[in-house]
Amino acid sequence: MLRVALFTDTFAPDVNGAALTLARWTEYLREHRVPCIVFAPEGDRAQPAGPDVERFRSIPFFLYKECQLAIPNAKQINNRLSSFSPTLIHVATPFNLGLFGASYATKHHIPLVASYHTHFDKYLDYYRLRWLEPALWKYILWFHRNCERVYVPSQSTFSELKNKGFRNLEIWSRGIDANLFSPAGQREQLWSKWNIRPRKHIILYVGRLAPEKGIDILLESFRRLPERLRSETVLVVAGDGPLSRSLDAAAHGLPADAVQRLGFVTGKDLAEWYGAADLFLFPSATETFGNVVLEAMASGTAVIGAGEGGVKDLISHGNNGWLCPAHDAAAFAEAAALLLDNGALRRRLADAGRESSRAHSWDSIFRRLLASYRSAAASPKMKPAARM
Repeated sequence: MLRVALFTDTFAPDVNGAALTLARWTEYLREHRVPCIVFAPEGDRAQPAGPDVERFRSIPFFLYKECQLAIPNAKQINNRLSSFSPTLIHVATPFNLGLFGASYATKHHIPLVASYHTHFDKYLDYYRLRWLEPALWKYILWFHRNCERVYVPSQSTFSELKNKGFRNLEIWSRGIDANLFSPAGQREQLWSKWNIRPRKHIILYVGRLAPEKGIDILLESFRRLPERLRSETVLVVAGDGPLSRSLDAAAHGLPADAVQRLGFVTGKDLAEWYGAADLFLFPSATETFGNVVLEAMASGTAVIGAGEGGVKDLISHGNNGWLCPAHDAAAFAEAAALLLDNGALRRRLADAGRESSRAHSWDSIFRRLLASYRSAAASPKMKPAARM
């Protein structure tokens, strides 16, 4: 019988692509009567432990302050694993909890799988730590050395890791809740609800407000719009992060109400903004997938994204969206101006994007992953690993 132990340093109630995907996946396992236990951090506020989730005190990760690194309690984990008797261990992050899970799998000869969610190496440039890259890749390769499967979210990530020497790679894509994200945003209601002066156009950004997300490119591309367009357009920013307090200062020189920061928005409120926007502008060049891009597409909103990482796997340039060179604010501004001026092209891209999103059904994605889990759990028991 399949029994899964998941070790992750990001999990609900965290709100990021990895945490939300893992929470949805564990719920799917339980719905399909697959016993599953999760080992995760407490996060910013203490989260109670339960029959399915063990929580641990944690500290912020220096590259991603909203991500908490758990401080594992070996006795607590060993006791739970001993009574749970997992037949498969899944490590979703290569840090403290992931290390413990991988070590336990090796020691007890339990099949091990991993999922790769974040290009931490791509963050290094934004924090002036590029010199760490060789050591980081050496460690990441070592961490995944015994995995029966390494699940990656996109073809671009698959190719990149294969070139780095990873083995046993398999694509675990991401899905969309088509009932939540749909072209149903009522613009007039949003103006009133959020106390925003009405404009002709809305450009939307959703995501973490951090250097690696290209927030500087977002603002500069908006600033570079022709005045005739910028004066009748509002840039709506939904998200939080280390740049949230400095966003207003970064927008200096623009009209006071030209950039509207919503803060942290989820669920129906977020879906309403997706559906009401004319354009979704996403300049991040560090994505392994790009969940927010898929959400915008499902909402019938034309997307302009950076031609890097997982985003370029979702967008076919000029067909279901628009790709721009990464870090090129002038190109993003030119694309935004083109699509704001050309309603027919914008609607064509939006319609094609929505149609593309239909291929991303959570149910079909999870069915394939569960079959892969069962195959990995049935593989020969692991041999003790070589030392780093």
